Amino acid sequence: MTVPTQPFSSYDIDSLMFITRRPDIVFVEGQGSWLIDNNGKRYLDFLQGWAVNALGHANPGMLAALEQQARRLINPSPAFYNDQMAKLAGLLTQHSVFDKVFFTNSGAEANEGAIKLARKWGRLKKKGAYQIITMDHSFHGRTIATMSASGKPGWDTIYAPQVPGFPKAKLNDIGSAERLIGEETVAVMLEPIQGEGGVIPVTHEFMRELRELTQKHGLLLIVDEVQTGCGRTGKLFGYEHFGITPDIMTLGKGIGGGVPLAALLCREEFAVFEAGDQGGTYNGNPLMCAVGVSVIEQLTAPGFLESVQARGKQLQTILLKMSAEFGLQGERGDGLLRALLLGRDVGVQIVDEARELSPEGLLLNAAKPDLLRFMPALNISAEEMDKMGAMLHGLLLKLAVNA
Repeated sequence: MTVPTQPFSSYDIDSLMFITRRPDIVFVEGQGSWLIDNNGKRYLDFLQGWAVNALGHANPGMLAALEQQARRLINPSPAFYNDQMAKLAGLLTQHSVFDKVFFTNSGAEANEGAIKLARKWGRLKKKGAYQIITMDHSFHGRTIATMSASGKPGWDTIYAPQVPGFPKAKLNDIGSAERLIGEETVAVMLEPIQGEGGVIPVTHEFMRELRELTQKHGLLLIVDEVQTGCGRTGKLFGYEHFGITPDIMTLGKGIGGGVPLAALLCREEFAVFEAGDQGGTYNGNPLMCAVGVSVIEQLTAPGFLESVQARGKQLQTILLKMSAEFGLQGERGDGLLRALLLGRDVGVQIVDEARELSPEGLLLNAAKPDLLRFMPALNISAEEMDKMGAMLHGLLLKLAVNA
């Protein structure tokens, strides 16, 4: 693949609003697990849009779905049914414990919808209960309500005052959750793995105890699977690892494979929205839903999730070997959402140096200063996984020498 080069200075970067530190490169093309910048340099991509590109860049099935649907129908208005909306909803309910689906454009919107649905159910069925217990260090989105629901340190002051009604429990501590339950409690919401929090998995014991606790008190259990859903953990949905049945689930990121698509799912008895309660100009539009159909069909194809599990074990082996060799703190996660625990705050340095590798760069993420987070495409090859391991090994050798 040959990409015409263009100097960074020729791009009108100054017109973009500042929201984060970005390197002086512009990505212009992608293929599978690789990205190409404006200088023609290739990068092995272990970010994939923060676990968004479940099938990598320029997936043929997704491209075909986009092109074919764009020629047929893009958006007839959410006031009407469309065939792709119905097809994708059917696939999701067929492969999950849920009965009803509402489509949104982002995971934050899906979580907003879950909050609304739980509060509406609380008003109708639980004497107006509205509080939703969430977890310390959780991440549920960047709207005002989902930031309030999140337990990310410092977020309680950025856009204060927060939306009330989100007491925080300690993850994997059932006592801390139980102590927060009161007459105003309507639900508990958590991520099966706290991705932004540092790839911290929920223990099997905690999730099962939490399901029992919520059932005992007549509360909803909401699983935020924006990051863990759609094959990321080696199962189609993260809750499947625990042998439980949640009441509400949210999806985002991987369901669209890179296009703006997310979903709110619930079981029949909790689908209490009435006309006018929920909506959205683009929700369920056939162009995005057609892509979602392609993604889910590929994820549920025979052998696909088994290959994700195999690549996950390969990544785990690579990280554990590096941890032992360099005296690090181990690894954690599930499937292809994993973290290498560095033991000291060198994550950002490694991310920057990995990107600058030559002739090919490596794209990594430091969700916390003392760890690296890995979110490769679910269809990454074994050879590409080994290549990442070799590139990272060289960086750690250099870091050890310069320490």
